[in-house]
Amino acid sequence: MDENNPEEFYKKLRVQLKETSKWPTNYLYKFIVKSDTDKVGQIHRIFDNMGAVINSRKSKTGKYTSVSITVNLDSPDSVIKKYKEVGKIGGVISL
Repeated sequence: MDENNPEEFYKKLRVQLKETSKWPTNYLYKFIVKSDTDKVGQIHRIFDNMGAVINSRKSKTGKYTSVSITVNLDSPDSVIKKYKEVGKIGGVISL
């Protein structure tokens, strides 16, 4: 993501999602975070009660955790909303 202009990034993402997906659709999020159970838990809670399939896996050294989330969403705006919520958690890298 362009850290200098996140709104421009989200604007481009919204256009790409509208052009490449039929809504509602299953969307796959991928995040990397230092292996901190609190931060991983915060990510999980953002997707609670949505029917999301969440897979977490620690790196070989155990220093980082990758979190993959597949969830059915109804619009590009729903996708962006979740990215923004996760973005409030410090140290999370969105892929």
